[in-house]
Amino acid sequence: MKKCVYTGTFDPPTLGHKSVVEDSLKIFDEVVVAVLCNPAKKTYFSLEDRLEMLRLTFGEEKRVKVISFDGTAAELLAKEGTDVYVRGVRNTIDFDYENADYFATYKLSPSATAVYLPCRQHLLHVSSSIVRNSLRFSTPIDEYVTKEVEEYIYKLEKLKKDR
Repeated sequence: MKKCVYTGTFDPPTLGHKSVVEDSLKIFDEVVVAVLCNPAKKTYFSLEDRLEMLRLTFGEEKRVKVISFDGTAAELLAKEGTDVYVRGVRNTIDFDYENADYFATYKLSPSATAVYLPCRQHLLHVSSSIVRNSLRFSTPIDEYVTKEVEEYIYKLEKLKKDR
């Protein structure tokens, strides 16, 4: 079975993230979507909420496994029994960042292989930070996230306001 991992903060998961996984499923039998827990990084959404939003994003897709992980990408690859990790890239800035990250992973795990998937043109403007900014300014997020994630986020935002 061909398997890959796709890691990120997913704060929140976007249509861009979904597209990367859908493209990965054309190549791999299983995609492990791993929310990396970085205690140094302040997130807008809790780990539990990000995991739930990913589950909502991929619904009943049996070939997608959603997990959290607090180690290095090299450790995750070993744990999952694969050498392949997938990265989505929107532009040269993303590519430079992902390539530097790959070299760090490669030092820890020389068998690691990165697969870079280009972003779909209609999603080039989509990012988790644009979703968070939209929430801060009360502007629509429907063109950035799935309907299920949009509903989940608005439910969370309502709970925050009601407190």
